[in-house]
Amino acid sequence: MVALPRSAVIAVRVLSICFLVTLFAGCAGSSRQNNIQAPENYFSMALPGMEGKPLMSPVDPIDAQLRSLQVPPPTIVREALLAQHQRWAGTPYRIGGTTKRGIDCSALVRNVYRDTFNLELPRSTRGQVHEGRPIDRQELQAGDLVFFSPPGRYNHVGIYVGDGYFLHASTSRGVIISSLDNSYWRRHYWQARRALEPTHMAQLSSSAF
Repeated sequence: MVALPRSAVIAVRVLSICFLVTLFAGCAGSSRQNNIQAPENYFSMALPGMEGKPLMSPVDPIDAQLRSLQVPPPTIVREALLAQHQRWAGTPYRIGGTTKRGIDCSALVRNVYRDTFNLELPRSTRGQVHEGRPIDRQELQAGDLVFFSPPGRYNHVGIYVGDGYFLHASTSRGVIISSLDNSYWRRHYWQARRALEPTHMAQLSSSAF
């Protein structure tokens, strides 16, 4: 084995030390780069060409899409009316009654409209039949008033909830939901009226819950 001159040995050692220093400096630089945090305004910084335009966070597009999905007004109104049915279900019929101890048909309609749609209807069926505008049976939407003229002294009123059903205070069974296709109600059906437009109803019923 040939011995290197002393000067050559020193040169090799110096080169080795320089190489190691450079290597460690490079690793340290990489470590610092990986630990750099984004500036506080990173997510609000505008992209080139986007200066002055409103910015959104990563979840905003999803929220915007969800907000754009509007529930149809009849569905909102129907859900509000079904909630009122749960509240009043089983309340017995009592002519002149206005509470859960007993209630008649026009009082139920008046209470539901007041509590759900913030609209004060007349107390009697005779007064309610002049509210809003008349509509054909084929046009019925949730929230419309339906009137019947059965035998006897009094007319009857209920609130249409959709799919051929209406909420009312039955003289025999109290507050229930019945079908317009029932032979009795079909025979004595009189007219329907729209006291509020469905879109307005939906807005009011949404704010009531």
